[in-house]
Amino acid sequence: MDGIRLRRPDRSQMSFGLLSPEDLVAEGHAVRAVWAVVESLDLSAFRKPLKAREGVAGRDATDPALLVGLWLWASTEGEWSARRLAELCGRDATYRWLCGGVTVNHRMLSEFRTGHGDALDGLFTQVLAALVHKGLVSVGRISQDGMKVRASAGAASFRREPTLLQRQAEAHAHVAALRALYDDAERSAGESSRRRAMRERAAEERAGRVDEAVALVRELRKKQEASGAKMGRGKRRAEQKPVRASTTDPEATRMKMSDGGFRPAYNVQVASDPASRAVVGVSVSAGGNDYELDGPMRRQVEQRTGGTVAEHLVDGGYLKKESVDAAAAGGVTLYVPPKPPKDPAKNGDEFTPRPGDSDAMKALRLRMGGEAGKGVYKLRASTSETVNADLRCRRGLRELTVRGVKKVTCVALWSALAYNVMHFAKDLIG
Repeated sequence: MDGIRLRRPDRSQMSFGLLSPEDLVAEGHAVRAVWAVVESLDLSAFRKPLKAREGVAGRDATDPALLVGLWLWASTEGEWSARRLAELCGRDATYRWLCGGVTVNHRMLSEFRTGHGDALDGLFTQVLAALVHKGLVSVGRISQDGMKVRASAGAASFRREPTLLQRQAEAHAHVAALRALYDDAERSAGESSRRRAMRERAAEERAGRVDEAVALVRELRKKQEASGAKMGRGKRRAEQKPVRASTTDPEATRMKMSDGGFRPAYNVQVASDPASRAVVGVSVSAGGNDYELDGPMRRQVEQRTGGTVAEHLVDGGYLKKESVDAAAAGGVTLYVPPKPPKDPAKNGDEFTPRPGDSDAMKALRLRMGGEAGKGVYKLRASTSETVNADLRCRRGLRELTVRGVKKVTCVALWSALAYNVMHFAKDLIG
């Protein structure tokens, strides 16, 4: 090379050195704060089901603190694949530091993420209660909004009842055929026991989902018929859309998304404190609208914190006469924009009380028409929109990889918990 002396890689060169897992991340790294928070929490609800006890045979159980820490840190980086997380634990310095030499696999991680719903809900409450106790979070005024999160189901998986019954028969026939195959030692001699268990479990889960879809579509049809009966024979809509349910995720519903399209999704409800921007309540609904979801959220927040919600900010999707009356009866001041009248010339604007309004609705119209009410309501967009955007873009609530309301609720709780931990880590540690 023209006499030029260069330092070139020599990957065959052997080298020796000492490296502790403690040296993998810098002293001020954010993952250390997350781990410090995890160590300060009471995780007894996660440890109670473990069977590995002193004097009992069997291998040691993986510490739930490690698994909580892994999922919290993964959620801060938008990682929601158990397989991807298992890979990171083997090669990424931050995750290797968390593991500290303990090995994990994707099945363990996946089962832990959605297998401890009650314990996870209690952990979210525990962190929130600590923030309230320290005076960092208040629930006197809360802001609530919902976001549609894409479900783990295709639009083509929605079927009518006749097709579902056909799929149901096929799924159960497949389960029976597999059992008959594995009962015959000669025919199944070439497959390992692990492979057999995997195939049987997959077939049984598939049959279970189709059974749920059949039950759901029948329930929905009954509700549709009851709704049509209330409208009267003359007004009954003959063109009612046929009822369908998904064979992939029976609990998912086709919803109108933010881009105007319709896709299978779940309605994740999030309540937050406008002052601190902390998430104070989380719930998941399979319904496409927000009607009557404000009352349950207030009760959830009060139960988690022991406080009292005095003011509740929601958008127009929550507006319903019954909800307005219920809030007023409970001493809650509701801030929600009234719907504009169809005939402004006759009824005035949306802030003008109407003859058929209840006292609560009249007060709401006057409140929202005043400058003070408008000023308070501006806090909703600046709070809920930013919090939801953070959860969607940075905490993994963009597209779901799990199925069913219970598992989706676990994912939403992990996201909200990670959000609170990352924003208040120093306060929780101190």
